Amino acid sequence: MTGMTSPSDRVTWVRLSSVTLPLDTPVSDAKVLTGRQRPMTEIAFLFAEIGAESGHQGFGFGYSKRAGGPGQYAHAREIAPELLGEDPSDIARLWDKLVWAGASVGRSGLSTQAIAALDIALWDLKARRAGLSLAKLLGAHRDSVRCYNTSGGFLHAPVEQVLDNATAALERGIGGIKLKVGHPDARVDLARVSAVREHLGDAVPLMVDANQQWDRPAAQRLCRALEPYGLVWIEEPLDAYDSAGHAALAASLDTPIATGEMLTSVAEHAELIRAGAADVIQPDAPRIGGITPFLRLAGLAEHARLQLAPHFAMEIHVHLAAAYALEPWVEHFEWLEPLFEERLEIRDGRMLVPARPGLGVTPSEQARRWTTDQCEFGGR
Repeated sequence: MTGMTSPSDRVTWVRLSSVTLPLDTPVSDAKVLTGRQRPMTEIAFLFAEIGAESGHQGFGFGYSKRAGGPGQYAHAREIAPELLGEDPSDIARLWDKLVWAGASVGRSGLSTQAIAALDIALWDLKARRAGLSLAKLLGAHRDSVRCYNTSGGFLHAPVEQVLDNATAALERGIGGIKLKVGHPDARVDLARVSAVREHLGDAVPLMVDANQQWDRPAAQRLCRALEPYGLVWIEEPLDAYDSAGHAALAASLDTPIATGEMLTSVAEHAELIRAGAADVIQPDAPRIGGITPFLRLAGLAEHARLQLAPHFAMEIHVHLAAAYALEPWVEHFEWLEPLFEERLEIRDGRMLVPARPGLGVTPSEQARRWTTDQCEFGGR
């Protein structure tokens, strides 16, 4: 029996765009209240568009909050020409090619975040060429994913506004609410959690997120104080790299510990898993280098029987969560909606996976107007 050779394709052009998304209201979490960061007023995005000889195109994006956006764009601009002439189906090989092209500055952090937009665009192109959503291309376990809202629970918002935001989110069909904690005065945290739990009732899933702002003794005390509230998880109670501290908390509490969003490689997440530092792992595809490394990590997490709750970028993560074997969560942020022509649909506490090919999103005209720089390689 003779084998069949599938037709190959090749990348003919790549376009990169640096896009700055302004936020309507300056945003503060515990890192601002403890003096480590300033309020966030904008988010920098790296858009990647890739065209193939076949006429198919793919779109991907990465992002940086506060500093780093121009650096991601600059690094992507240096390595993007490596894709020209390559078969866009060979995504794993191309990821390796891109990471080694910039390996002098490392294989994590900003250098791999610059790869993420290109990697995601390649996956989008592959799914579009197949006429499938990304979730279906990867092999979906479900057509919708449990979702929770974070954007309404930041520390800059008075508790009355947080309660109103939670009500609005539930009325929109969102299934759970996450509240920011880590206030310098722990009594404020406990009062806010108590007020939100009383407002929601016991049946609504509630999570809290300390954004790495507690030391080990404070985390132990406050996590124990939070146990009576029936939380789905306590997120980032400690520094993101404190695997031992997170593992000790996870072993001592009934409430699950969630972490991982700030890590920038599969290797860093693997250390969390090895240490038993998380009950819920929260990778961010743009932060760890794209869909290719995300899938490697998802295999490790599934083998360890961990829950999955990807961070931010719901437009990407709804597909990746749908392809995870264990029932996951996806995080709802409406902040990115102006960047895209399409909207994700939410119903009965779940985010529906778009049936459109690829990611199912295309850049909006508003995103084009927010573009601050652009470059293109190859010809059309």
